[in-house]
Order: sequence, then structure tokens, then C-alpha cells
Amino acid sequence: MTGRRNSTMITRFILLGFSEFPKLTVVLFSTFLGIYLLTVSWNVGLITLIKMDPHLHTPMYFFLSNLSLLDICYISTVAPRMLSDFFKTHTFISFVGCTMQYFFFSSLGLTECCLLAAMAYDRYVAICNPLLYTAIMSPTLCVQMVAGSCITGFFGSSIQLCALLQLHFCGPNIINHFFCDLPQLLILSCSDPFFFQVLISVLTVIFGLTSVLVIMISYGYIVATILKITSAEGRSKAFNTCASHLTAVTLFFGSGIFVYMYPNSGDSRSQNKLASLLYTTVIPMLNPLIYSLRNKEIKDALNRWKKRIFS
Repeated sequence: MTGRRNSTMITRFILLGFSEFPKLTVVLFSTFLGIYLLTVSWNVGLITLIKMDPHLHTPMYFFLSNLSLLDICYISTVAPRMLSDFFKTHTFISFVGCTMQYFFFSSLGLTECCLLAAMAYDRYVAICNPLLYTAIMSPTLCVQMVAGSCITGFFGSSIQLCALLQLHFCGPNIINHFFCDLPQLLILSCSDPFFFQVLISVLTVIFGLTSVLVIMISYGYIVATILKITSAEGRSKAFNTCASHLTAVTLFFGSGIFVYMYPNSGDSRSQNKLASLLYTTVIPMLNPLIYSLRNKEIKDALNRWKKRIFS
């Protein structure tokens, strides 16, 4: 009974955020607010453009619009709370609030893993089976792949949440981070984390490794197909359709691996915090640019939209 009473002592946590930089509070707040506003506006703009232009009503842009919507939700699980904490004297978050923040953050992260894999398969079909592309990537299949990504992501995160609620927190209650992330919660737990670590390893293999494997196999076939194209223009066009997705995949999985595989020593926590900033705030802001800057179809759609406005 004593152990159970001690386990219920922690009812809230303290998020340190960026309190180690008190002189930069205004600068950091302004920077992150700008990033958040740009992320929301750019992704909303991309979704609107895809929705309004009939030329972009293809599977590739259907997945891209869903990725933009996912990025808006993803950054919104972290950024508003982080911004509101900058000027608070005491940055408390309840245990329930902390676990729910991680639940939604994890759900959206796992969903993005699955969605990036679905987008890789879409590129594989477009380049390796162009004549059957419309038949294979039907609207029904595209909706099913997006829905399946969401359901799978929330299912995986629900398993983590159930396991997380079994952990006991009896002190300390200070989280050296700007949001409730899993590595920091495990450090504070008074329970033996072995089972939870095994569970996370299994989920990592199922979600992370499977998604990466699908992406690698898809691009293996894509590269083999591109090398068979005789014209330089054809190879360049095929490569450009994949370069943006590969860049987004590398940034997302690279930063995630650094945070969740890097040892949580005292010297590394600042580096982990910076890497977390990359995949929680910077990447959602960059994704619309990554997919738009070298995309001729989106540039053409923007030009058509400008002509409509000015005419």
C-alpha cells in the first residue's frame, strides 16, 4: 500500500522548456511564434491550392494535402503550449495533460510514418507502372491508405498510452524539455521500465522499421527503373518527382532516430532538445517548401491562381 500511495504523489510535472536561456526569452518566443504561424499558413495555403486546382486532383497531391493537414495538427500538439509557457513563472502541466499531449503527439508521428510509406508506394507505382497508375492508385485505395495510416497510428499510440499509465511517478517531477516526450517521462518513472522499453522496441520495429523498409524497397525499384530510362530529360523528371519526398523522409526519420536512439545523458539533453525542435516545429514548416520549390505542377497552379485573382 505504501508503494501505491507513493506512486500517486506526482499529479503534475514542471516543464523547464528553454529556461536555461532567460535572456533570449523574447527572441525565442518571437522565432517559434513565427515558425508556427508560417507552418499553419503555408500548409493551409498548399491544401487550398490542391483543393482548388483540378490539375492537382491526383493521388500524389491527395497524399500531400493530407500530409499538410497532419503537419498542422502535429505542430499544434506542441507549439501552443510551448509558446504559452515562455512568460509563465511556473510552467506546470498535469499528469493527465502530459500523457494526453504525448498520446496525440505520438499518434500523429506514427501516422506520418505510415503516410510517408504510402507516398513512397505511390511514387513506385507512378514510375515503375505508369500505364497502370490510374487503375492501381484509385481514389478508393488512396482514401483507404490514408485512413489506414491514421487508424494504425492511433492504435499504436493507444498501446503506448495504456503502458504509460501503468508507470508510477513518485518524484522528481521536473521535465527538462519543452513538451512531454517519452524519453523524459521514462527517466522520471519510479517503475522498472524494462517492459515498457521492450514494448517501445517492438512498436519501433513494427512502425519505424516497416515504414523505412517499404520506403527503401519502393525506391530500390524506382532507382532501377530510372537507370533504364535512356533520355537524360526523362531521368531528370523521374528523379525530381522523388527528390522532395526523399528529403522529407530523411529529415523526419533522421531527427527522430537521433532523439529516440541517442543516450539521454546530461550532456546530450540540449542536443536532444534541438533535434526535437527539428521534427516537431521546423520540419512541418519546411515540408510545404520541400514539395513546392522544385515542383513544376504546383508552380503552374500558383500562376493560374494568381491570374484568376488579378483578372
